[in-house]
Amino acid sequence: MGEPLPNMVLLAIPGFLVLIALEIVVWRLARRGRYETRDTAASLAMGIVHLGVGMATGALVFGVHLLVYQHRLFDLERSWWVFLLCFLGQDFAFYWSHRFAHERRWMWASHVIHHSSRHYNLSTALRQTWTGTLSLAFIFTLPLALLGFEPLMIFFFAGLSLVYQFWIHTEVIRTMGPFEWIFNTPSHHRVHHAFNPRYLDANYAGILIVWDRLLGTFVAEERAEPPRYGLVKNLATFNPLKIAFHEWLAILRDVVGSRSLREVLGYTWGRPGWSPDGSRKTSAILKAQWRQRALARAAAAERSSAGPSARS
Repeated sequence: MGEPLPNMVLLAIPGFLVLIALEIVVWRLARRGRYETRDTAASLAMGIVHLGVGMATGALVFGVHLLVYQHRLFDLERSWWVFLLCFLGQDFAFYWSHRFAHERRWMWASHVIHHSSRHYNLSTALRQTWTGTLSLAFIFTLPLALLGFEPLMIFFFAGLSLVYQFWIHTEVIRTMGPFEWIFNTPSHHRVHHAFNPRYLDANYAGILIVWDRLLGTFVAEERAEPPRYGLVKNLATFNPLKIAFHEWLAILRDVVGSRSLREVLGYTWGRPGWSPDGSRKTSAILKAQWRQRALARAAAAERSSAGPSARS
């Protein structure tokens, strides 16, 4: 393998803190964005522990990639086009990892932490999971190592993606014109963090929004419907321990109460909100119900605008 590549996340930490301070100033002066002291403190605590856990488990995850790399199909030496392909491959892998983290409860139990804040600001970007390795999210980049991309290169672009995604957690920036056709932006990511039914299951991008556009998961932010941030069922706590493990404990309770292997698999690898009798609601159900209501309202509005003659 080649020379070590920089850890982009560690290098960016001072910049993260400076930008959070600047955003707070903008919030106080222009009232654009929202901050809540306890919420921000919880996010910072989650981010600090995330760094420590990442250092502890990073060697294991890197080792798995290295093991796969030993059986690589091609020898891809460092060059501009290999770096470009690795960037595209890692970003595409992130899209699928992120999408599965919303569609499979085992992975959601780890990712839900990032969505648990009811505020949307730069400190929210630091609200990261402590159980990412347990969720198995790292398996999505293993095919890159099998193809022959160096694990060091894969991890470099994974770090670059995290750094990029920091600045899009803001309400200060509204829209960014043609830039939004290709890249993930604050507007696109606000949609992703919203629990409005219109916005559920959308905009999984890391850096490039083109994957969402191509695969049918893109939803544009509507001025008429501002995003409401958080979870469908929000947490009533700022305790980092409860935030970090609440969904894992919920899975455990459901599994213990299961009456069949089907229920165990449904509660662990089904969609978040799955239940054997359908008494709970998945995001797909919530979105379908919203569409039905929207169609009903549109039909009622059309009948009303048509006047008495249309109803006679």
